[in-house]
Amino acid sequence: MLNIGLLGAGRIAIVHARAISAHSGSRLVSVADVMPKAAQELAQAYGAKAQTSDEILSDPSIDAVLIATSTDTHSGFIEAATKAGKAVLCEKPVDLSLDRARACQKAVQAHGKPVMIGFNRRFDPNFAAMKAAIDAGEIGKTEMLTVTSFDPAPPPVSYVKVSGGIFRDMMIHDFDMAQFIMGGLPKTIMATGSCLVDPEIGAAGDFDTATVTMTYEDGRIAVINNSRRAVYGYDQRVEVLGADGLLQAGNMLENTVVKSTTQGVVSAKPMHFFLERYMPAYEAEWSAFVEALSLGEEMPATLADGIASLAMAEAANLSVAQSRPLNLAEVLES
Repeated sequence: MLNIGLLGAGRIAIVHARAISAHSGSRLVSVADVMPKAAQELAQAYGAKAQTSDEILSDPSIDAVLIATSTDTHSGFIEAATKAGKAVLCEKPVDLSLDRARACQKAVQAHGKPVMIGFNRRFDPNFAAMKAAIDAGEIGKTEMLTVTSFDPAPPPVSYVKVSGGIFRDMMIHDFDMAQFIMGGLPKTIMATGSCLVDPEIGAAGDFDTATVTMTYEDGRIAVINNSRRAVYGYDQRVEVLGADGLLQAGNMLENTVVKSTTQGVVSAKPMHFFLERYMPAYEAEWSAFVEALSLGEEMPATLADGIASLAMAEAANLSVAQSRPLNLAEVLES
């Protein structure tokens, strides 16, 4: 049984607390947050203790920590936790700064403890089945990937200002999905961005609508489309064209009822937001972390994966700023 300390008590931490407590191989023992009341309430809900982050990190009975704090604290907590001898699962991204994330990776290598980055979409049952079909050769060599990721509504501008921007905050999941599906990193990245949803997002220096086209060394192509607004719900689709066929993973709907009349065919909308859509993925992600840690295996979404996705986000930002395709090596080797 793994004893787990949870750093953070916000919305995503609540999701993780549920997954930790539901797993037969882990036990939530401590919760810390910058708001002590939030930590106390979440800890009480699961029979855990509310402690400070320092108390959790210095507690020798805690085997691993899950980091679900603000992004600007991720690298520091990863370093402190691994130095304290604890395994880590940290929410994405590793950091908003690529250089800081690389420094974190160097520190972690010196400490020798496993770190997993929370790219939960790898563990979505539909996307995982798609990856398994590709690996089994069911559609031959992959040739084109299309990832669609639309939020139902934009976040508050106060969030946008500290998020790192749409490429680091939102599209980073899709950059990781491209790594996961295509089995490697692209050679070039061309990004475009607009502000079509909320002018305040543009005033904050960010985009709410963006597309990235990536080309691989062997000529394969991946296209990622993001929008902060889809009035019909949380739109999450992946399509892969291969030499021998096509794989498609569609939206999860609010229900499976389809009404067919002389006026047309109507089905339910997509699930409203990521908490509903991806709860099974969060549970599977935690299960994969526990299994890898228990068996001494490599984590299925590594710190290196997190840095690679951050590098793609950085390349996308530079591509928009410079209005040109960017060779990913320009970022990776800088």
